[in-house]
Amino acid sequence: MDAHEVNRARAKLALFVADVFASVPRKDQRAKGDCYLRGLMLDGRRKSIQPMAERLPDGNEQNLQQFVNQSTWDPVPVRRRIAERMAPQIGPDAWAVDDVSFPKDGKMSVAVARQYCGALGKRANCQVAVSVHAVSDTASCPLQWRLFVPQEWAHDPERRQKTGIPQEVGHREKWRLALDTIDELAGWGLVPPVVVADAGYGQNADFRDGLDGRDIGYVVAIRSDVTAHPHDARPLAPPWSGNGRKPQPRYRDTPSSVAVLAAGQGRQAFAEVSWREGSRGPMRSPFLALRVRPAGVRARRLARAAATAWDGCWDGVLPEVTLLVEWPEGAEAPTGYWLSNLAADTPPAELVRLAKVRWRIEHDYRELKHGLGLDHFEGRSWTGWHHHVTLVTAAHAFLTEQRLASKADTANSPSTRSSTPSRTC
Repeated sequence: MDAHEVNRARAKLALFVADVFASVPRKDQRAKGDCYLRGLMLDGRRKSIQPMAERLPDGNEQNLQQFVNQSTWDPVPVRRRIAERMAPQIGPDAWAVDDVSFPKDGKMSVAVARQYCGALGKRANCQVAVSVHAVSDTASCPLQWRLFVPQEWAHDPERRQKTGIPQEVGHREKWRLALDTIDELAGWGLVPPVVVADAGYGQNADFRDGLDGRDIGYVVAIRSDVTAHPHDARPLAPPWSGNGRKPQPRYRDTPSSVAVLAAGQGRQAFAEVSWREGSRGPMRSPFLALRVRPAGVRARRLARAAATAWDGCWDGVLPEVTLLVEWPEGAEAPTGYWLSNLAADTPPAELVRLAKVRWRIEHDYRELKHGLGLDHFEGRSWTGWHHHVTLVTAAHAFLTEQRLASKADTANSPSTRSSTPSRTC
């Protein structure tokens, strides 16, 4: 936005800030929040504090530095209000679990470490945050964030003290942070229609089991090397001799990779599905939906634990889910794989639409990072990072709200979309 656009929107922004920052106790802090949001939305290459202050007529670098890096206002109630305000407007088809990386120099920025950096596509020095977004084809909004604390920071009291990491915060795997976030959002009265995620999460049997245990439906990407049995495979127990423990039922055939299972169906089994309108017309590709039973040591242990917790015994049967596979025209083999625990009769077109809806957060991440400076924060502290991310989320929510307002009465309004399918009980 240029200065004229920002000035035209100031009355609406003032009302937005008054609502979203109502939990911030002091009037001068709320005024600084308004100022910071305008700085984030104004055109400019860098959205760190110094260049923003220079662009704003009422910008004061020292005041903004103090507001973001030292002030004690709590960002969590602000994010909660944003989530409560935005979720009904977006009318999400799904919640998307994702993580985002912030390349950094040095080792003193909070939670920085040498780890996989999605922004660079390789291992590098960076911070990583786990996020959950309400998402539809029309819009998306981050609902909550968790900063990933690498193992090396768990037992580094000097860096923890300097960056202000709370004592109770330690290393926790990203998939656990995602489930923690979903639980926190449930405490706010927000429940996902369906969860979608990339293979970094969908590949993890514990993550899928965590969603199942919360009775949450999912459509999550996996790699082609995930193994599974056909849905009609049944475990068998060898005859018992009468001595010793009874043998446990097991699948006698070795599970196949989902790539092998899909390819074995042949290209003729794939049917073309269209999932949304792109800039060049309908987005289409051939897909196939199969019922399978994911295998592997961890999947087996989780299935046994769930069964024995229920009635003390297990018949060896692995849970059945849907495998969705994409095999584009011209490709020598399938290129995309997803697992879903939605009801077995969910139409393939609906599975495809949910599998592909993550495009929206990738689209909006460009605005969050490049337009609103999500990764431009130059402070090092835990408090500063969470304040900045909250303020960027607020700026993005305000802009999203203005865009949605102009579409509120159209046929594609979020309020007119049909609800998502129920999952298998």
